[in-house]
Amino acid sequence: MLADKTDILIAGAGIIGLTVARELIACGYDEIVIIEKEPELGLHASGRNSGVLHAGIYYSPDSLKAKMCLKGNFLMKAYCKEKGLPILEKGKVIVARDDAELPALDELYHRATANGAKVEIIDEKQLAEIEPNAKTTGKALYSHHTAQVDPKAVLQSIRKELAGSGKVKIVTNCRLKGLVGTRTAVTTRGKIAFSRFINSAGAHCDLVAQAFGYGYNYRLIPFKGIYRKLKKTALYSVNGNIYPVPDIRNPFLGVHFTRSVHGDVYLGPTAIPAFGRENYGIFTGIDSEGLSIVLSDIVLFCLNSQFRTVAFSEPRKYDSSFFFRNAGKLVKRLNPEDIESSSKVGIRAQLVDWNTKEMVMDFLLHQDGDAVHILNPVSPAFTCSMELARQIVKKYF
Repeated sequence: MLADKTDILIAGAGIIGLTVARELIACGYDEIVIIEKEPELGLHASGRNSGVLHAGIYYSPDSLKAKMCLKGNFLMKAYCKEKGLPILEKGKVIVARDDAELPALDELYHRATANGAKVEIIDEKQLAEIEPNAKTTGKALYSHHTAQVDPKAVLQSIRKELAGSGKVKIVTNCRLKGLVGTRTAVTTRGKIAFSRFINSAGAHCDLVAQAFGYGYNYRLIPFKGIYRKLKKTALYSVNGNIYPVPDIRNPFLGVHFTRSVHGDVYLGPTAIPAFGRENYGIFTGIDSEGLSIVLSDIVLFCLNSQFRTVAFSEPRKYDSSFFFRNAGKLVKRLNPEDIESSSKVGIRAQLVDWNTKEMVMDFLLHQDGDAVHILNPVSPAFTCSMELARQIVKKYF
């Protein structure tokens, strides 16, 4: 049942919405409603991500991602241990596929140390001790603080905590449709007046912002991440994470190996341009916005060289043999017959500044009167969420 009014209204019950509500409670707020368009939590990015807690390696030191990633990592780890949630702390290795990637590997080391991350350059012998099947060209980067958690278990734990407080109500099957005036939201379950509003709508954050008259210069371009799995019968495995050196000019990290907290080893994700914000299947999730997304993709293909590179290379990973060759560059041994398909699919809802036609590389926070908009909440948003929530409440409340 949707109340007639509330002090604080939050749109979106993903990890950002939940952690912001949790932080508001800690700061003394006690009348909070979270509306969620889905019937349950975790159906999109917050429940479909890899579960990796990143450690601040990739991000420019002056960015919000850099400032919040490591602190968020520690907060999330502490929370999981306190609540008895599964966690795997085996770190991550970033390997160089050839000599040409060694300068970028050194740049990652410098970024990581500037961000306070615990990393070290290791040789091939040290790499073999950490990840026996990983291979590299001369040296690799080892991240000590990278870990894995179960995203859905975290969401459910925080939801239970919020419900138990008696100060937060989560209303599912409740989509924001628009506004009446400046402080009344119209939803699929009725109207609700509010004093403060938080936009944590994830893949729909731009549309919510535009309902408040903000962000018309931004467009959201979805990228589909598909995964495959290593069969349980494979004679080789992965202890934690094996990543390639990424192209740090774009926000994608490339196909990598990740062991989940439940023991499955995933290969992926891809970053294939998608045709809908929830286009998880071939045709599912494509709606009336599909044509607009295609047209935006065409414009970016023509004007943005980074996007053009992604658009050329990533769709080839639908081909299992190409995917295999891509993943095989990271390890000493990988047999095609040891890889199986996976139902795990995610969407990266990437924000683009349409004035410059450039992908937004950082989180984007904006206050507009009584509303706070959290835009571009892409990786490592799950890792950063608890620290991001702290900073949002500290700055805007």
